[in-house]
Order: sequence, then C-alpha cells, then structure tokens
Amino acid sequence: MRRNGEIMTSKFRTKNVEVYYGDKKAIREISLNIEKNIVTALIGPSGCGKSTFLRCLNRMNDVIENCSIKGSIHLDEQDIYGPDIDPVELRARVGMVFQKPNPFPKSIFDNIAYGPRIHGLASNDKELKDIVYNSLEKAGLIDEVKDRLNDQATGLSGGQQQRICIARAIAVSPEVILMDEPCSALDPIATAKIEELMNELCESYTIIIVTHSMQQAARVSKKTAFFHLGDLIEYNDTDKIFTQPENEKTQDYITGRFG
Repeated sequence: MRRNGEIMTSKFRTKNVEVYYGDKKAIREISLNIEKNIVTALIGPSGCGKSTFLRCLNRMNDVIENCSIKGSIHLDEQDIYGPDIDPVELRARVGMVFQKPNPFPKSIFDNIAYGPRIHGLASNDKELKDIVYNSLEKAGLIDEVKDRLNDQATGLSGGQQQRICIARAIAVSPEVILMDEPCSALDPIATAKIEELMNELCESYTIIIVTHSMQQAARVSKKTAFFHLGDLIEYNDTDKIFTQPENEKTQDYITGRFG
C-alpha cells in the first residue's frame, strides 16, 4: 500500500473478527489493516464495539469471563491467537494505557522498572536505571520527576500519572501502544501534553487510540475507523472521514445527528 509515495506496511491485519459475551455478539466481522508507525483512531458512540475491538489486539478480552473470539488477528505475520502465543509476552509487545491513570502504589522509579524486571530486560542496576530514565524521557516526564523518583507515583497529578503509565508501557520496548480513551479523565492542558506525546511516539511505535472526542481524533490520527452497533462502518484517512465520508452513517455521526 502506498501513500504520498511511501510504501505503508500493516502492523495488524484483522479478518472477520467477532467477539461474543456469552451469546451476545459485541462486534461483527471486523476486517481492518492497521498501518505501522502512525496513530489510528477508533471512534463511535458508546457501546459501538471500539473498546472491545481494541482489547482483542493484546488479548485483554481473555481475562473476561464468557468472552469468545472468532476470526483472525495477525501482528506482523504472527497469529496472536495461535497456540504458541504467550499472552504475557504479547502484552509486552502490545502495551496498553487505560482510561483512568492506574499507577502502581509504588515509587515512580519502581513503576517504570516493574516490567523490565519481570521480563529480564536489564542485566544490572545501571541498565535498569537507563531504561527508567529513557522511558520517562520519551514520555515527556523526566524533567518533572527526575529529582523525586523515590516518591509515590500516586502523588502525581492526573496528567503526570497518565504519562507514568505511558512510560511504564514504553519501558518493556513494545511495538504497539493501545490507548483506551487516555485523556477522558484529564484537564485540557494535560490532554494537550498527551496528544503532543502521541505525535512524537508514533515515530517509534504504532499507536491505536479509542476516543469519544472527534476533535481529538482529527488532531492526532492519520487513519480513523468509525464503529456503530458492533459494525465497522468506515475506515479511511482521517481528513477524508471528517470532510468527505463515504458512508451516510459516518456523516450523521460526525455532524452530531446521533451519538
């Protein structure tokens, strides 16, 4: 696939993905290629299936009782639901940042060091310290916390806590970062910092964000997928979705007729 003369490669390929909670079908036959090293936004009204789809991409739905999945999802060329896939290792490759900041009740340093310790990414204290500092720097937080790394992370502001969670995800060297409404609990200044960070991070990571804010999707994403009642209605370049949508339902949603 080409865009503006560049060859675009898919990081995720999903085909006919369906998710059931018991007998209830939450999403239907979602086929979507998500490009590498861009921000892709998933939009749609509450209950449309966008967060359910997002959780499929790092198998977070596995922990939900009576949840079953059909179809195929490939990360690069690997079937992430294949029998040889360890979900814990997958979640290191595909990190996640949740709606509400959820730092561990530990120091700032130990929050970031937790993943590298578990996955054995540092062979000594100096390497671990370097990982922590580099992760905080990439999350745009190092200057604000470098003199208080032993303080409790839960004592930081909401926006800082969310960037701690982003740094924690970065620390295990993921390929993809999933963000489920990461700014919904934040004030406008903190939101602007997270959005600026997304634009910087997509140079190194593939970012997929669920957002209720169409303005946010327009600001940060290159591609947008619109979900409605469990169906993928439209997927296209973000500017086309918001200025020249091909589907009437998309037009109705972005103009505020429902949702």
